[in-house]
Amino acid sequence: MDAKPTLCRHFLTLFDLSPLEARTLIARASELKRQLKRGEIYRPFPHRTLAMIFEKSSTRTRVSFEAGMVQLGGHALFLSPRDTQLGRGEPIEDSARVLSRMVDAVMIRTFKQDTVERFAAYSSVPVINGLTDRCHPCQLLADMQTYHEHRGDIRGRRVAWIGDGNNMCHSFMEAAQLFDFELRIACPEGFEPDAALLAAAADHCTIIRDPAEAAAGAHLVSTDVWASMGQEEEQAQRQALFAPFQVNDDVMARAAGDALFMHCLPAHRGEEVAASVIDGPQSVVWDEAENRLHAQKALLEFLLRPAS
Repeated sequence: MDAKPTLCRHFLTLFDLSPLEARTLIARASELKRQLKRGEIYRPFPHRTLAMIFEKSSTRTRVSFEAGMVQLGGHALFLSPRDTQLGRGEPIEDSARVLSRMVDAVMIRTFKQDTVERFAAYSSVPVINGLTDRCHPCQLLADMQTYHEHRGDIRGRRVAWIGDGNNMCHSFMEAAQLFDFELRIACPEGFEPDAALLAAAADHCTIIRDPAEAAAGAHLVSTDVWASMGQEEEQAQRQALFAPFQVNDDVMARAAGDALFMHCLPAHRGEEVAASVIDGPQSVVWDEAENRLHAQKALLEFLLRPAS
């Protein structure tokens, strides 16, 4: 059966936003942040409900979406595979049809990108990609907001991604195109990002094997754990292969003098990043983590408020 047409907006990758929408959204996130810190009450969505489907566990994604929806005046429902028919084999399409008749938006954190795409195709309400193995667009909204708050417009700047060519790397590649910055990717051979995505981003992204060279002159240096969720059995092998790709003081010394360090967390000090870097003066990881709340509130506002 064909998917039914839907008039709502979804957020499955960063490319679901135009460059102007993306910049407007992160500016709005900063304004919502200031508003909250001033103690102002802003509840535009009373009685609105966000369903949060977690096939992958999380701290920041769950707390930021749940707290954000409550701060906007609404309510969030936590749904795990153990608690729903999705975990018992109900077709994704059927779950999408049912849930979207009961809630106002759905956030899904799962493994396959196809899962969120199929769900969105049959949903009559906005669907948000809270993370898949392909990309992590919500994290990049927070990262771009954080950079903008500390250093201004990232357009024309240089960013170094050091580590695995994983879902975070893929979203940085999309961000490079959307926000117009240069991305240098340092990863071991065999751990490159998706070839098709890399080809599409060739004007903005380059593979460089030496992490120090990738970081040279960079205004932002970012990394992630060497073994993501679901790759635990590869931990020992990856530690050996990725050891030369640690973001340490020597790597940061090659970056621009005012370079920032980011990490989506959780972090393993002494593995992908040295403690002196993540806990040092160039690190903005705690602002970055906090901004998940504000960026996602701006995203919810963007998706739930009808266009004027």
